[in-house]
Amino acid sequence: MRKALATDVAAVRRLVLDAYQPWAEVIGRPPMPMEADCEALVAEGRVHVRDAPDGIEGLIVLIPEDGVLLVDNVAVRPDRQGRGVGRSLLAFAEEEARWLGLPALRLITNVKMTPNIALYASLGYVETGRDELEGRSIVRMRKELEG
Repeated sequence: MRKALATDVAAVRRLVLDAYQPWAEVIGRPPMPMEADCEALVAEGRVHVRDAPDGIEGLIVLIPEDGVLLVDNVAVRPDRQGRGVGRSLLAFAEEEARWLGLPALRLITNVKMTPNIALYASLGYVETGRDELEGRSIVRMRKELEG
């Protein structure tokens, strides 16, 4: 894992668009990560990428907040999905939270992204609420870290 560089912005943007395009069709509009300012997030040091021999295979956007680390985006290249890349990115997020001294992680996802909700639940995330955000129906989830 490494922080994305300015030279990675185009690859980061492409990966996010490719990873979320199938969800845009399910949801009926682009998921929020597709509308994020990749250049700004990279410049702020929020984007962490996992390299493969043929390019970036996954990324995670982490934003420290008061008492929690926000997992703002987890994206895996479509040809790498189902191979544990997403799980490794989320494990990295836990390491980062501990390193920052934050006792928990939080994230949001669309209610229609049921496989993602199931993955987060299997990793110890607990649903904390459902509501609307920017015209989208979302699920809020949180994971408390042990010791």
